[in-house]
Amino acid sequence: MNKVRTMEEMPLSKFHFKMFAYSGGSAFLDGYVIGIIAVALAVMQRQIDMSLTMVGLIGMATLAGMFVGGMTGGYLTDIIGRKKIFVINMLIIAVVSTLQFFINDPIQLVVLRFILGIIIGADFPIAGALMTEFSPRKNRGSLLGGLNGLWYVGYASSYLVGYFMLSLGDTSWRWMLVSSAVPGVIMFIARLKMPESPRWLANKGRVAEANAIVRKIYGKHVVMSKEPEVKVKTTFLDIFRNGNGKWTIFVAVFWSLQVIPTFAIGTYIPQILGQFGFANGTKEYLGSAVINIIYLVGLFPFLYLVERYGRRPTLIWPFLICAISLFALGSTSGLNMSFVFIVVLFIIYGVLNTGMGIHQWIYPNELFPTHIRGTAMGFSTGITRITSAIGTLLFPAFLANYGISATFYACGAMYFIGFLVALFMAPETKNMSLSQASSINKGSEPQNNSLVQKKTVN
Repeated sequence: MNKVRTMEEMPLSKFHFKMFAYSGGSAFLDGYVIGIIAVALAVMQRQIDMSLTMVGLIGMATLAGMFVGGMTGGYLTDIIGRKKIFVINMLIIAVVSTLQFFINDPIQLVVLRFILGIIIGADFPIAGALMTEFSPRKNRGSLLGGLNGLWYVGYASSYLVGYFMLSLGDTSWRWMLVSSAVPGVIMFIARLKMPESPRWLANKGRVAEANAIVRKIYGKHVVMSKEPEVKVKTTFLDIFRNGNGKWTIFVAVFWSLQVIPTFAIGTYIPQILGQFGFANGTKEYLGSAVINIIYLVGLFPFLYLVERYGRRPTLIWPFLICAISLFALGSTSGLNMSFVFIVVLFIIYGVLNTGMGIHQWIYPNELFPTHIRGTAMGFSTGITRITSAIGTLLFPAFLANYGISATFYACGAMYFIGFLVALFMAPETKNMSLSQASSINKGSEPQNNSLVQKKTVN
């Protein structure tokens, strides 16, 4: 007699890697769309007269849109399902990306970048929820963390694409912006074949459909969970109730403290390298690409460490090291240090920043139950993107008025505060089932629903 196993007990398979690819499109496009504007803006500024405020608006428009998209998309995916919005989003991204080619006024670009942000922001919580709800328990941290790695793949790819497109001349920035339509079309076609989340279906009372999907993917001796999903109505405010409020605050705060300097520095990294004395028209773009590619090195050991040693240490100590690295950059900015020295400091910061970035996907998806998982991830995405948008908007003026040294001191201070937040608030969810992880701080174990249990096991 074959032993009945749950989805979370199943080993990694080809299916899990397919889901990783479907979900990874969100992170890739987020990184690509945010990264490509850095190179495009630098070229665009030489052709179109723009104030620092307009430059900041263009740089932050996508992040501001992600606030709206995260807040609405996460809630909608908990209400109407994961797959529908997930597929449509990529089609919209392809269309809006193409429209960027035809803009003739900077404010038009602000509007289109804002729309892109809304769609990407809505896509983020769906990607996290789907990957979480299909992942094996022993590999969930590394699979979710790997999605953050694809953000850096997209980000680094955008700099390489931008660098090679510089040869196109005066219209190169238009081709850079339209290039995000290509991955959008690819992901739209790929996602047409993906399944709906069985956990979401069961939570909505559609147990028969959920079981059919599980059997089709894993076989007839696999069920969703030993603690099946209870049918619960999704309410937005539930992310602040029943013990969830603590985790909502924790995730929003640590994530914001990480991404504010990440996006601010990343969006203007060619200009930053220029202020360090490495501007000759191309070196700053090539240096940006190389730096971001090497950042990916930090991902791979953390995908192991987060499963071996847990969530807490892989968040706490990188925050501290990133703070020290940025303080060092600030203190050496006026000393005419070598290109290699500056790049090495950037790499130390970036590698550790990439490594701890995996928690942007892990914590918000593990700490909340299915009926509000998308809502919580969307809320966190929205909050972190609006705080990042403000930082990105203010960054050019801060850099111009206070200089490179003070800028890096300010960014380093944010990482040090993040270190303290993680030290005192970060929970440990390693090797927990989703039911266990989402019950931390609730004061009780998840309830069983006998009706769902019987229908699931049969």
